[in-house]
Amino acid sequence: MNAANSLQPNVSSIPFVGCESDGQAGPLDAPHGEDKQMVIPADGASRLAYYKAEARAGVLAPRGWHCYGTYGSSGSSLFVSPTPISVRELFTTSWRGFDGPAIQISILHGGTSGRFGVARTIRRVFQTHGSFARQVIDEGLASSTDFPLGPYPNDKLNYKGTEMVEFQTPANTEGLGTDSWLHKNSDPISGVAILYGNGPDLLQVSVRLPSRLNDLIPLILEEAERSVVLR
Repeated sequence: MNAANSLQPNVSSIPFVGCESDGQAGPLDAPHGEDKQMVIPADGASRLAYYKAEARAGVLAPRGWHCYGTYGSSGSSLFVSPTPISVRELFTTSWRGFDGPAIQISILHGGTSGRFGVARTIRRVFQTHGSFARQVIDEGLASSTDFPLGPYPNDKLNYKGTEMVEFQTPANTEGLGTDSWLHKNSDPISGVAILYGNGPDLLQVSVRLPSRLNDLIPLILEEAERSVVLR
């Protein structure tokens, strides 16, 4: 083998999966897209697909899973699950969220009503941006008690800059991982929270996989981090 070729990154083709979505402007069909070329080890690539709803952020997740997106003025979310997602329940107050494996990628816009969620996360883990959170609190539209200061006590945090933090919420505890539609259970939730843009906007990915697929979690988070850097 040529020495130069042996140093080339391993580019893999990841299948694109379009996801239906619904929200403020009504239902949207699943988009069509080309397979994505990504620098991912072949073993991981063979078990992953790239899921995306129309005009929303996409996320890597295990192949063969189900997906659905929601959107509105505050932001958007994409849910990916090994079991079908009940669209009828998704928009009702009775929807419980996910008790088992699932992935959620959400974007909250800091310039809209999404600012409340952005401010809550800033108070938890991005306190160098505390002035934004203070401005939101000072509006008086929500109680200051809704914006606790400081990290969740049991979360494990790995900062990758002042605007990006990887986290793990341990089993059976509340944390950044459960600041989503993933409920606590006997497995941990891993993820990443990223501030970006002038809003600022917040992108958060929360991941809980079956234990046999846990080696895919770093690949899922790395792609989410890369996608924000390239925005």
